[in-house]
Amino acid sequence: MQFKLRVWRQASSEARGSLVDYKVADISADMSFLEMLDVVNERLMENGEVPIAFDHDCREGICGSCSLMINGAAHGPMKGTATCQVHMRSFSDGQTIYIEPWRARAFPVVKDLVVDRSALDRIIQAGGFISASTGGAQDANVVPVPKDEAEAAMDAAACIGCGACVAACPNASASLFTAAKISHLGHLPQGQAERYRRALSMVEQMDLESFGSCSLYGECQEACPKEISIDTIARMNRDFIRSGFGRLS
Repeated sequence: MQFKLRVWRQASSEARGSLVDYKVADISADMSFLEMLDVVNERLMENGEVPIAFDHDCREGICGSCSLMINGAAHGPMKGTATCQVHMRSFSDGQTIYIEPWRARAFPVVKDLVVDRSALDRIIQAGGFISASTGGAQDANVVPVPKDEAEAAMDAAACIGCGACVAACPNASASLFTAAKISHLGHLPQGQAERYRRALSMVEQMDLESFGSCSLYGECQEACPKEISIDTIARMNRDFIRSGFGRLS
C-alpha cells in the first residue's frame, strides 16, 4: 500500500508549525499506524532528515500515549480504538492521511505531534486519592461492593488519560476525563471519605488548567478509546453541586 501523508511539523513550542507532505510506499496492510510512522522515520533518517516526533509507549491500547488526530478524528477512524491499535488496512490504498497533534489550549505543542498533557496529571493530583488506614491490609471480602457499583467503577477506571475527549470536544473540555477519575473512586466504599471534596478539588483544578466548559455535546464519548459514557459527567456534576452546598453550610 502507498499513502500521501500530511503531517504537522513544528520544531518547538515557540516555532511556527505547518503541514508537510510525505509519500510513503510499500506499507503492509497489517502494519499498525505507529509502525507505519516508524517506517517513515527510518526513511527520513536514512536521508539525513529530522524524524517526526510522536508519543508512544505500550502500543497495546493501555498507556494512552499515542495521541494523534488522524483525518480530523481523535485516534483515527476506528471506534473504541487507540491510535496504536489502528491498522493500515483501515485506510484505502493511495489515500491522503492528515496527521496532527491534539488541539487544545491546555495541551501546548512540544514538538511535531507531541503535546504537553501534564494538565491531566495535575487534575488527578488535586483529588485522585483515598484515605487508607495504617497497618495490615484488609481482606478484600471484608468490604462488600454491590455488583452494579463495582462494574460502574471499573468502567470509569478504564480511562487511559489519553486526552482524546479534550481533542474531540468543540469546547476542549476535560469533563469526561475528570468525571471518569472522580467516578471510579466515588463508586467504591473506599472512596466515600473524600467523595465530595474530590469532586470540588478536581473540577476546580480542571477550570484552572484552561479547559473549556462542557455542553454535553457528546463527541467525547464517541472519541474515547475506552467508550466511557458521559453519564460519568452527570455524576461528577451532582457531586460537585453537593460539595458546594457542604462548603457553604
